[in-house]
Amino acid sequence: MSAPPETAAQGKANRPLRLYGRAGCHLCEVMARTLATFGVAFEEVPVDGDPALTERYGLRVPVLVDASGRELCHGRLDPAVLSQIQ
Repeated sequence: MSAPPETAAQGKANRPLRLYGRAGCHLCEVMARTLATFGVAFEEVPVDGDPALTERYGLRVPVLVDASGRELCHGRLDPAVLSQIQ
């Protein structure tokens, strides 16, 4: 017996997002709160303490990336991105 086909909503839920940020970053807190308010699952990843992440993202936080590492937006949550990931 085969599994039922995946719905678009299930497919989006299975794609983990990562939110790279820094402690005390107001924009990071706003983006995290907005994602949570809209029920978007994501993992918060602090860049401080990891030289590679600090080098890559530096002061551009918050940065939201998809499971493949593709940057979706940074600084502020783009409404177009939010509609795609919901």
